[in-house]
Amino acid sequence: MIGLISATSAGAAARDRLAAAWPERTRVYEGPVGDAVRAAFAECGQLVCFLATGAVVRLVAPLLGDKTSDPGVVCVDEGGRFAVSLVGGHGGGANELAREVGELLGAEPVVTTATDAVGLPGLDMLGFPVEGDVAAVSRALLDGEPVALKAELTWPLPALKATGEEGEYLVRLTDRLVEAGEREVVLRPPSLVVGVGASKGAPVDEVLGLIENVLRDAGLSAASVAELATVDAKSEEPGIVGAAQRLGVPLVTYSAEELASVEVPNPSDAPLAAVGTPSVAEAAALVRGGELLVPKRKSERADGLPAMATCAVVRRPARGRLAVVGLGPGARDLLTPRAKAELRRASVLVGLDQYVDQIRDLLRPGTRILESGLGAEEERARTAVAEARKGQAVALIGSGDAGVYAMASPALAEASDDIDVIGVPGVTAALAAAAILGAPLGHDHVSISLSDLHTPWEVIERRVRAAAEADIVVTFYNPRSRGRDWQLPKALAILAEHREPTTPVGVVRNASRPDESGRLTSLGSLDPATVDMMTVVTVGNTATRDIAGRMVTPRGYRWQTAEEGAR
Repeated sequence: MIGLISATSAGAAARDRLAAAWPERTRVYEGPVGDAVRAAFAECGQLVCFLATGAVVRLVAPLLGDKTSDPGVVCVDEGGRFAVSLVGGHGGGANELAREVGELLGAEPVVTTATDAVGLPGLDMLGFPVEGDVAAVSRALLDGEPVALKAELTWPLPALKATGEEGEYLVRLTDRLVEAGEREVVLRPPSLVVGVGASKGAPVDEVLGLIENVLRDAGLSAASVAELATVDAKSEEPGIVGAAQRLGVPLVTYSAEELASVEVPNPSDAPLAAVGTPSVAEAAALVRGGELLVPKRKSERADGLPAMATCAVVRRPARGRLAVVGLGPGARDLLTPRAKAELRRASVLVGLDQYVDQIRDLLRPGTRILESGLGAEEERARTAVAEARKGQAVALIGSGDAGVYAMASPALAEASDDIDVIGVPGVTAALAAAAILGAPLGHDHVSISLSDLHTPWEVIERRVRAAAEADIVVTFYNPRSRGRDWQLPKALAILAEHREPTTPVGVVRNASRPDESGRLTSLGSLDPATVDMMTVVTVGNTATRDIAGRMVTPRGYRWQTAEEGAR
C-alpha cells in the first residue's frame, strides 16, 4: 500500500490524481502532516509526500530503522515538476515509484541511488540472496574498476559491467557453501531443489534438521534452495509444510503417477506401499530434470527409533530467459514501461541495427549487443534462442508489436521448452497510423502484408480478395518497394471491385517518428507511386467516412454522420 500525504491544495490535487489512478494501491492520509507521515510510515510499504524534502527529512528521520525494511519515500514538489526518491531507493522501491509517479504526473523522476543513476543494477536488487561486501563492490563497478564475474553456474543475470577476467573485486554466482571474502559479493541463484519424504507425524525439526545437515555436508548453501518437492499425499504433512515455511521456500507436490515414472537410483518398496510410488525424495527432486547432487538420505534420530524423513538434492538446469520485445512504432513515449524494464533486465540484446539505435541509451552498461542488417530475421531469431539456451537473459527486439510481422514468430518457431519466453506487446504500425488518421479501425479490420518474399502472391491475393468480399477495413503492410511496385496497384484494384472510388484511404508514413506524415485520400485517387516501405495504407469499408478530414469507420453499419442526419 502507498500512503499519500499532502499539506496544500496544489499537493492535494496531485495526490488525488494518484489516488484516482491507483485506487487499489493507495491510501490518503488526512490530518496534521506529522501525524499523517508517522501513521503512513508504520502502515504502508511506500509513501508519496507532496511536501518539501526538508520537511519530509525531518519527519521521517526519527522513524528510520533499516534499509531492508523501511518503506520507500518519494517527495513531489509543490509545482509537480520533480518526483524525488528520498528514502529506500532499492529496498523500499522508491526509485521505481519515483519513475511511476513522474510518468503519471508529468514530473521528472530524480533517482539518487548511485547504481540506478548510472544505469547499473544494484547487486542487492537482483532477486537473489546476496552476501559479502556489497557496498565496496558496487562502488568499484561505479568507479569503473576491474570487477571479475565468476559464474560457477550459468544463470540469467542483467548486465553487471563485470568481466570474467581477474580483478581486485569479485562477484561470484554460486550455490556452494562458500564465504564471501574481502571485496567480494556472493550471489545465490535459486538452483537447488530438495525432494522430501516423511512418515506421518514426522516432526518439523527432524525434517528441517535433515535438510540442513544434508546441504551442509554436501557443501551447498540453503540460500540457493528454490523449493521443497514431495508427493501429493504429503502436501499437508505438518513436518514438511513447516520445514518449507521455515526455509522460506514454496512446497511443490506431484502425483504418485508422475513420480513413479521417474528413474531413480534408490527405489524402495516402503513408499510404493504407502503412497503408490517407489521413490518420493529422489523422484520429486528429479521430476523436472537436473543433476542429482545428493542421493536419498535418511534422518538420524537420537532416540534410536526408525528415521521418519528422507531427502535428496538436485541442481536444476538453468533456464535462460528470452524476452521478445515490441518497441512500438518509433516514438519513445510509445515504448511501454514493460518493454523498458525488459531491455534493462537483459544482458544480451539481439536486433536489427536501426532498432538497436533507437533504444541503445536504455541499455545497462555492459549489455552485449548482437545486431545485424535487414533481411536476417531467421538468423537473429536463432542467435537469440541460442544465447538463451546458454542461460543468458536475452532481449530480442522488433518494431511495433513483436508478434505482428516481427520477431516473435521466428523466435518461437526456433525455441523449445528448455527456455523461458516472455512476450512484451507493443503499439503496432497499424494502430499508430489509425490514431493519426482518426478512427478507421472502428469495426472489423484485417492487416495484410503485400511482401511476397515469404508468402506466394497467390496466397496474398486470395486474402485480399476475401477481405474485399467481406467488406472489412484493410491495412496494408510492406505495400511497395523499388523491387515490388505492382502488388499495391493489384490489391487496390481487387478492393475496387467491391468498393466505390470514393472509399476513404489513409496513407501514413513513419507513424510517430519525427518525419511523420499522414493524409486522407480515396480509393480512386490514391497514387501508388507515393507509397513506400515506410508507409502504412488503410483502406476503409463501405461504411467508412471522411468526417472533418478524419477517417472514421462506424462501430455498426446502421449509421450516419451528423450532416446526413440533419439533411
